[in-house]
Parts: sequence; C-alpha cells; structure tokens
Amino acid sequence: MHREYHRWASPRLHKDMQLLQFGHTGHPVLVFPSSMGSFHEYEDNRMVETLWDRLNHGHLMLFCVDSVDAESWYNKSAHPADRVRRHDAYEQYILHEVLPLIRHRSGRIDLTVHGCSFGGYHAVNFALRHPDAVTRCVSLSGAFDNRPFLHGHFDELAYLHNPVDYLPQLDDAWFHAHYHGDWHIILAASNHDICLGDNYRLADILGRKHIPHRLDVWNNNLPHDWPLWRLMARAYFA
Repeated sequence: MHREYHRWASPRLHKDMQLLQFGHTGHPVLVFPSSMGSFHEYEDNRMVETLWDRLNHGHLMLFCVDSVDAESWYNKSAHPADRVRRHDAYEQYILHEVLPLIRHRSGRIDLTVHGCSFGGYHAVNFALRHPDAVTRCVSLSGAFDNRPFLHGHFDELAYLHNPVDYLPQLDDAWFHAHYHGDWHIILAASNHDICLGDNYRLADILGRKHIPHRLDVWNNNLPHDWPLWRLMARAYFA
C-alpha cells in the first residue's frame, strides 16, 4: 500500500504542518484527527489497517491532517476570541493549502471529509461552510457545539464556526444550492455513545433545514472509542 509523508511551512499557521497520504488512486478522503490528535493518529489506531484493501486496490485515498486544537479550542491560556481565530486560520490552511494538495495528488475534485469524535466536528463544520469543496461528510461520534470551550465568550466568528447556532439561521440561497445532488452528511454514533445526544440534536436541525443527511445509531453497545470507529469506517468506506 502506498504511504507518503508531506510537510511544509504553512504561511497561514506560521508553523510546519504535517500530513500522511495513504493509497495511490481512488476517491479522496480528508481525515481530521480527534481532540488534539496528530496526523498519524488514524494509522496508530488501526483505522488505515481496517481500510487496507480499499486503499491497496485503488478505490480510496486517505489524507490524514494534523490538528491545532491545542492552540485553539483547548488552549486555556489564550483568550477565547484568540482560540476561535486560531481555529479559523486552521480552516484557511485546510482550504487553501491541503485541498490543492489533495486535488493534485488524486487528480479528482470530489472529496469526502471525515473524522471521529472532535474530528467529526471539524468535518461537519468544514462541509457545511464549504459545500462547494466537499461531496460527502462522514462524522463518527461527533460533537458539534463549541460553546463549552469558550467560557461564556461568544463573538461573531465563534457563531460562524458553531453549526448548532448558525444552521438554524442559514437561509442563504448559495449554501442551499450546494446542499444537493451527491452532497450529504452521515452522522453515526452508537447507542451508548457519549455524543449520541449531539448527533440527535444536529440531525434535527439538518432535517428542519432540509439539508441532506442520515443519522445512523449503531445498537451494538460499544462506547465512544476506536473499536467502534473501526467497525463504522469499514461500513462507510466499503
């Protein structure tokens, strides 16, 4: 199986950023790590191994990016407004630096964004904010409300990165024109998942806004952890 390491100095984040590419051809998947996770987390937790045959046979490519969560949402030494600005810079890095690499390496413009746990937040928020750049979103056990990180602070930029706040008000025709066709969101969680309520909440909002989505609740009693997500990955990327 093809494995390739990429690293460059990001002009938007002002630091070196790293990512791993798995697979040589096929549908590209941008993988966000879980809370404060790294670009090698997906590999370390045997998710790549789970999808080995899909990658090796040229059906799928994974692009596993690093996070800056420790500098943004989880950075308790920074003012909440600065945490949100750091996250916004990270989104610009993904949009203007990572996506061009993915398109160049894959030769395709279709794209799935994907993540587990807090990676699910990143994937869903990115897909909703940039539907012209995304075909599909697969969130496994995601949580979608950034307010607990902000300790009462809530400015316009925080609002614009909080799906459970901006979605109910989103009536812009441009966005809704792009929420159609093959574009859709998959929300998956187990019946014992600590984030199950977050998924019901977001699915309800998506339904009321007529945004294409599917909520899958897995009745296997597995907790919020990698054994559950390996099973889910196998199902959604089969």
